[in-house]
Amino acid sequence: MPAININKGLKKDWSLNFKWESRQAKLPDDLENGEGSRFKYVLSDFSLTLSKKVGLNNSLAAGYLMRIEDNRFIQRATQQFTIVKGYSFFRLAHRFTTDQTFDPESPTEYRIRYRITPEFPLSGQSIDPKEFYFKFNNEYLNSFQGKSYDLELRFIPLLGYEFTDTSKLEFGLDYRVNSFLNNATNQHYWINLSWYLKI
Repeated sequence: MPAININKGLKKDWSLNFKWESRQAKLPDDLENGEGSRFKYVLSDFSLTLSKKVGLNNSLAAGYLMRIEDNRFIQRATQQFTIVKGYSFFRLAHRFTTDQTFDPESPTEYRIRYRITPEFPLSGQSIDPKEFYFKFNNEYLNSFQGKSYDLELRFIPLLGYEFTDTSKLEFGLDYRVNSFLNNATNQHYWINLSWYLKI
């Protein structure tokens, strides 16, 4: 799951974020045809989010996402409230999100999400340029579509490196599990590689 995040600061505590993310899945080895590891393109996401800082540690955001998957366009609207608080040796972020996904071939999907993210420097008491840090995303995602409901859990440990105050890279595992409420558990493992840039 390679991704690029570009953030642009605007006047009066506003900011604009553009994100591109793509997914490729590893297919099973096809030994009968003599083929080893193969990768399949899954989708691409393009999103634009406008946020406003409200108070010392809080921000409100709204955004739009376009997904290209199976030769069709899927659209999503998002609304988000974030709280970030710094402590002596780490930073803790809470993110509350609602979104609505519009797919011409499926009923509208409504989701309510909560993510908690502690972030720790691996040297010193704060994350500074040319230093590594550790970040752990833990998200709970409730999905309502038609008459169906599902809960997805996400666990994403990441190792990050801050090159400068405006550029950093994160790498780690993205583990997702859902459908366990219906005794039909689905598990997905992704490799996450994200570059963050402020301009």
